[in-house]
Amino acid sequence: MMDGISNGGMLYHEVQESKLCAVHCVNTVLQGPFFSEFDLAALASDLDCRERQMMMLPAHSAAGDLFSHNVSLDGDFSIQVLQKALEVWDLQVIPLDSPVAEPAQVDPELENAFICHLQDHWFCIRKVNGEWYNFDSLYAAPQHLSKFYLAAYLDSLKGSGWSIFLVRGNFPKEFPISSAEASNGFGQWLLPEDAERITKSCNSVQQAPQQERVEERQQYSNQFLSREEAELFSDMEDEDLKAAIAASLMDSTPIVTNIAEASNPQNNDKQKSIQVETIEEASVPPSDKNNQQDASSLGGDNSQRENQNKEKNTL
Repeated sequence: MMDGISNGGMLYHEVQESKLCAVHCVNTVLQGPFFSEFDLAALASDLDCRERQMMMLPAHSAAGDLFSHNVSLDGDFSIQVLQKALEVWDLQVIPLDSPVAEPAQVDPELENAFICHLQDHWFCIRKVNGEWYNFDSLYAAPQHLSKFYLAAYLDSLKGSGWSIFLVRGNFPKEFPISSAEASNGFGQWLLPEDAERITKSCNSVQQAPQQERVEERQQYSNQFLSREEAELFSDMEDEDLKAAIAASLMDSTPIVTNIAEASNPQNNDKQKSIQVETIEEASVPPSDKNNQQDASSLGGDNSQRENQNKEKNTL
């Protein structure tokens, strides 16, 4: 075994079981199956007793038996339980936004472990043998994190509302892998290359359905259209789109013209004059119109008579 390499270079990872993510988180921080759900439940019960004593409640009061601040009925544990579990191994859990953890905010790669919590999920980000890994129990294997990406990833978690805690102290260097307690049923020991292979395999499985759908659409189109026909069909679609756009523009042209005409002051004046003339004609009574016609006819007769008299005098 090389100096500085813990657990023979192996990574310890636990896959999600029920809602025991707090158990998985503690064990991946310690890099070994150090705690079971029963161990954490015992710590939660002890914390509940101390809280009842502080509240001056009986040790087995009805209110205390029905409600616990440290463990839920489905197996979720509080941060206080995780703190007590890690204190057993001389480790401290510190909120990342506290003044004590300020250096970790600037250079997180210099630390060894972080605990992340949101709603009812816990997971650990841990440096093992000089490399950072995300030991989220929802993943099939730990995911490698570069030192550069670590800071960005922590910032993204904080921006999404996650509570982040820094873990400091003397981490266990070895766990007896050959012992009967080397696995608790949902834990596994992996080499880094095995973890990378599992991660890639899971990613390829997730991407496969999307690729299959794309290939199915391509195969379906190839069954009915040749390459030239497919290109021609694409061109026809483009031409139809252009024609539709042109038609829509032509439909909108009269509207624009009417608006322009309405906004022209000269056109407005012409329209007003026509309207005034129409109104004046409509306002003249019928009798007045007849009188005007008679007057004009009489005037015409008088002018004819005058012309006849002038001709007689000349003769």
